[in-house]
Parts: sequence; structure tokens; C-alpha cells
Amino acid sequence: MRAPADRILFSLKTRGPAETLMLATTLAISRQAALKHLERLVADGLVTHSDERRGVGRPRRTWSLTEAAQARFPDTHAQLTLEMLEAVRAEFGEDGVERLIVRREAATAVAYATALKPLTKLEARVARLTALRTAEGYMADWSADPDGGFTLVEHHCPICAAATLCQGFCRAELEVFREVLGQDVTVERTDHILAGARRCAYRITASH
Repeated sequence: MRAPADRILFSLKTRGPAETLMLATTLAISRQAALKHLERLVADGLVTHSDERRGVGRPRRTWSLTEAAQARFPDTHAQLTLEMLEAVRAEFGEDGVERLIVRREAATAVAYATALKPLTKLEARVARLTALRTAEGYMADWSADPDGGFTLVEHHCPICAAATLCQGFCRAELEVFREVLGQDVTVERTDHILAGARRCAYRITASH
């Protein structure tokens, strides 16, 4: 089981900024205990806060992760990836980078399709895809929507540095999702980390 401080970091990463009482409730600890851990995380440079006044009384304090805290989550060797991409671009141009993306997309699609092949129900396929993404460091989860669709959320992007340099990786991943979930399924990206969101989210629905 994670230490309280690590659980706070995980909660702020997956759920976004939160007030002290909300974090305490999530972790099932007292408000005082949560505040003690938060103050220690602030001292370590991992958490910051902002105060907002809402009417009379004391300002409401909201806690969030710093850039240093973001670096604690998997980054799949970001610097090495960037250097390799730059080398490919220098040697083979943009066409070489595109070929690299296509090759990665194809390999990923094969691996995902193999894992999802035994499953026929869309819910089971979404659940398996989510598990695969989590194993790769995307901190993914999924939920069923009231209208029968599903939402797949990735709270972290371990290839964010590479995707920032070459957004073709993001395009390729969306295409892989569409391919492996089936032709009768619609996949739409509704939140995108590179567009400023704190997470990537995908709306998945069966076509009728």
C-alpha cells in the first residue's frame, strides 16, 4: 500500500487539484493528517497551492502538483526519446520520422489486437485496452456512460515529450484505438494533454 504522501500525489495526478478536506476524505485520514503531509510535500517542492476567497470567512485552499512532481511519474526515457527523434529527423527528414511513427503504430495495433481478440463485448474490450495502457504507464481508467458508451481516461502520458516534438504519435494512437476496437465503434478524443488539458480522454461508442 502506498504511503499517504504518495497517495496524495496519485490523487492529485488522477483527479486534479483538490482541497484539503477532499484529499483527507479520499485517503480516509484526518484533515490534520492530510495537511501535515501536504505541507511536507510543499517543502519538497512537489505540491503547491492557491487560495480563493468565496464570500465571508477564510479563503479556500486548493492543492495541485508542481512540475517537479510530474517528473516523478513514468516518462519512458523522455530525453533519450527526444534525442533519437532528432537524430532520425536529421538523417532521414520528416519522411523518416513519419515512417517511424507508422511502424510503431502498426506494431502497437498488432499487440493490442492480439490481446483484445478473445473478447466480443465492447465493455470487455475497453477494459482490456485500459489495462494495456496502464501497464505502459498511462495511468488509465474507464467508466460506462449513462447512454451506453464508455469513457477511457489517461491521467499521464509517458511519451509526452516525444508527442510534443512530433504530434504524429498522438494521431497514431487515436487511429490504433479505432482500429483495434472495431469498425462498428466510434472513438473520439475529448481531452488532450498537448492542448492544455490535464489528461487525455476518449469517448467510445458503438455505431448504430
